[in-house]
Amino acid sequence: MARAGITPDRLTAAAADLADEVGFENVTLSALARHFGVKDASLYSHVRNLQELRTRVALLAGGEMIDRIAVAVAGRAGKDALAAFAGAYREYALERPGRYAATQIRIDQALVADSPGLRRTTEITYGMLRAYGLEEPDLTDAVRLLRSTFHGYCALEASGGFGAPRDVQKSWKRAIDALHVLLQNWPREESEEE
Repeated sequence: MARAGITPDRLTAAAADLADEVGFENVTLSALARHFGVKDASLYSHVRNLQELRTRVALLAGGEMIDRIAVAVAGRAGKDALAAFAGAYREYALERPGRYAATQIRIDQALVADSPGLRRTTEITYGMLRAYGLEEPDLTDAVRLLRSTFHGYCALEASGGFGAPRDVQKSWKRAIDALHVLLQNWPREESEEE
């Protein structure tokens, strides 16, 4: 085993690279064993199963993505921060499609609580939204709206789903402009007492 130089981190990185090449859903332990020139069973001393490996890839990718977003939003606020956040999100999704797909899987909440990358994602996302004066539960609703908008746009763009002749970048910019206006004019949730 030592001759192959396999560690959990190297295995995760190789799985992330493979996901970008063949799609996250096509990553298998057999394909990774072939990559390292070992038998499938050799990998089980590094990960329990494929689900653990996929979770590790998701955490790796989430950390990479938020690092990119953090650099983009640093020193910005309001619409500038929103545009920078969205742009970094979109770039990562399009440049790293397998890794990005990994960030969309559901992860056990116990692992989320222990993940510095996922905690950092929450801090940066909520920090970016702070300029809009949102509080819970509106803050969670706004995060869900942004994530679903960004994800939907990226998924459609990556699959060639935008067939109209209008430039996709111009539509993206208009979508960010519209989200900014919406966030500025967020409909506050009525209290249950009213």
